[in-house]
Amino acid sequence: MRMSIRMGGLLLALLLSAPALALSLNEAMSALPAAKAAGQLGEQPDGYLGVVAAGGNAAEIARQINQARRDEYQRLAKENNIQLRDVESMAGKKALERTPAGQYIMLNGVWMKK
Repeated sequence: MRMSIRMGGLLLALLLSAPALALSLNEAMSALPAAKAAGQLGEQPDGYLGVVAAGGNAAEIARQINQARRDEYQRLAKENNIQLRDVESMAGKKALERTPAGQYIMLNGVWMKK
């Protein structure tokens, strides 16, 4: 009985601490350059980050930043009375152009070093 109470308490503590393990947007933005340089994340033509090689916090970094990008793209689409997909496409084109040599971009559905 005591063991199940301890296990229950431990499980509850872990569940309550899980959100604290998630990165904030600022932490994700700070970690982005290193994740890109390490080849974990790359830019996609749709204006969002993609996971090239899973590891570390790559997926969480991409999730946080992609949510912020989506919010901004939606704001721009509404403000300019254009479709969200058009804003995403324009942002993706710029992101691919701005990606430095040696980092990953997705072209025709394939990750490649620029």
